[in-house]
Amino acid sequence: MSQPATTTRSSAQRPSSAPPPAPRRAGSHTLTTWTPEEPSFWTTQGKRIAQRNLWISVPALLLAFAVWMVWSVVVVNLPAIGFEFTTGQLFWLTAIPGLAGATLRIFYSFLVPIFGGRNFTVLSTASLLLPLAGIAWAVQDTSLPYGVFVVLAALAGFGGGNFASSMSNISFFFPKSRKGLALGINAGLGNLGVSVVQFTVPLVIGASVFGAIGGTPQTAVKEGVASQLWLQNAALVWIPVVVLVVIAAYFGMNNLETARSSFRDQSIIFKRKHTWLMSWLYIGTFGSFIGYSAAFPMLIKTQFPDVNPLQYAFLGPLVGALIRPVGGWLSDKIGGAKVTFWNFMLMIVGVIGVLYFLDNKADAGAFTGFLASFLVLFFATGIGNGSTFRMIPVIFRTERLRDVAGHDEAAAADAVRQGEKESAAVLGFSSAIGAYGAFIIPQAYSLSIGATGGVQAALYGFIGFYASCVLMTWYYYSRRNAPVPC
Repeated sequence: MSQPATTTRSSAQRPSSAPPPAPRRAGSHTLTTWTPEEPSFWTTQGKRIAQRNLWISVPALLLAFAVWMVWSVVVVNLPAIGFEFTTGQLFWLTAIPGLAGATLRIFYSFLVPIFGGRNFTVLSTASLLLPLAGIAWAVQDTSLPYGVFVVLAALAGFGGGNFASSMSNISFFFPKSRKGLALGINAGLGNLGVSVVQFTVPLVIGASVFGAIGGTPQTAVKEGVASQLWLQNAALVWIPVVVLVVIAAYFGMNNLETARSSFRDQSIIFKRKHTWLMSWLYIGTFGSFIGYSAAFPMLIKTQFPDVNPLQYAFLGPLVGALIRPVGGWLSDKIGGAKVTFWNFMLMIVGVIGVLYFLDNKADAGAFTGFLASFLVLFFATGIGNGSTFRMIPVIFRTERLRDVAGHDEAAAADAVRQGEKESAAVLGFSSAIGAYGAFIIPQAYSLSIGATGGVQAALYGFIGFYASCVLMTWYYYSRRNAPVPC
């Protein structure tokens, strides 16, 4: 795709007395001029527009995560209302949205530069209405076959795909010095959707929130005690909010013409070594966060049968989501690679703690220790999510500038723009690869239980993986004389 006709001089070329260019429009929502690295432009105009797009993106992404993870709460209640699914089938229903969402992210990673950030946010957020409507219908009919639930779980993957496009879009709006915090806010508060859904759903399914239009209740039987549940509310409660956010995105967000790029232009990232290295690290951070989140209710239910998982499951995702902006901010201050290195060390410690309390779960206080160890893990995944996403823009900007070392200012400016486009694509693509953790971790638990009767084998495997992430971060990014210090 050809570059926009609008050209932009650097701040060094523009006379100091000249005012920064206004962000011109090609249509009512498309900006043709966008130069956030210029201090005068950013202060007078860019910051306000960027923040408006960010604060609409955040609730859109939060809803996407809520829809993606809604099955983690719904499946816990299906047996009680009469669905005769096995434990393995229930773990599959928590894993399938992760598989679908991760796969969609691969495609979503490249669509913002093709269709525009505002346009795609409207479309992708509106798509959440399909799985929500399907869930609300299906949970009211216990005669439906398991295959219907598999399809609906896959459709929930629409929510998982949205992260890649959202992060790619926001990365274009902010200058280099503010990307870590901006991406941390977008991702961290967006990730909060996991905790929000796990906290909200148990509250709304116990009452007739929508009256007659919300459908009839189901009779739930737990330990011989009957009660009424409106499990359809797990989906219905989000529908009006989705509609409101779609309207806000339609009227309040912008497309950036300067970010336009074809898939062919973006596909250069597949030839970049650091695309694959950072994707591996992101499996360790975000993959762990979303995988642990998806499986946490079922893990508690299978390992501590006397504990109500829905009383505690939301705490882990809450910690991980809220701390993520801190990971971005801390990385802005001391470097993403240093934070990431020590973060993976902490994750190993967290898994060792989980193993210890599972091996001694008959002891008093074992569940408390288990929960505390998992909260350490969620804390670390949140910090690592922020730090790895801070590393990516630095790595690709540095690499592209190295390519033109010794050339003139125009070549350097082109290299910076190319680095920004590549880093945006890598942010999306690495998030796609990382999102497979939402499938891998529940399935690892399920396979471990089937083979050994417990989840310990899966957890030992996680320790080995985190050790590989420690070594990779140290060698390529954090040691003295690392190939790309960041």
